[in-house]
Amino acid sequence: MAQRELVCPEEMAHLVERFNYAPAVKVGQMVYAAGQVGRDSEMNVIDSSLEDHITAAWENVGKVLAAAGCGYEDIVEMTTFHVDLQEQLPTFLAVKDKFIPRQDVPPAWTAIGITELTFPGQLVEIKVIACVPDAA
Repeated sequence: MAQRELVCPEEMAHLVERFNYAPAVKVGQMVYAAGQVGRDSEMNVIDSSLEDHITAAWENVGKVLAAAGCGYEDIVEMTTFHVDLQEQLPTFLAVKDKFIPRQDVPPAWTAIGITELTFPGQLVEIKVIACVPDAA
């Protein structure tokens, strides 16, 4: 069995205990990050605007990636879940482009429309797979 390593930013440690949940699992150089949503560290849903909600979800993805030793540019695949996909898509794309740099080979992406997420008020969830870059 491959060696698995829990990846958990300090501010998400309470989630590991509360939900028996790993923000990410690292296997070799691959990082499998659980879906991140638009919430703060106290689990309060960001509800000021759709843009703020999506931005918070991407920021949470970034915290998990950083804890694993990589960044947005290391994402190789992403799956996004949207309550009202068609309504969200223009805003999601605009926010995503602020976090995911333009690359010759962008991440593979699947966007899925859904009816609800874990907690009321959550609108989008972003799940990624990343590859930790080779050490220089």
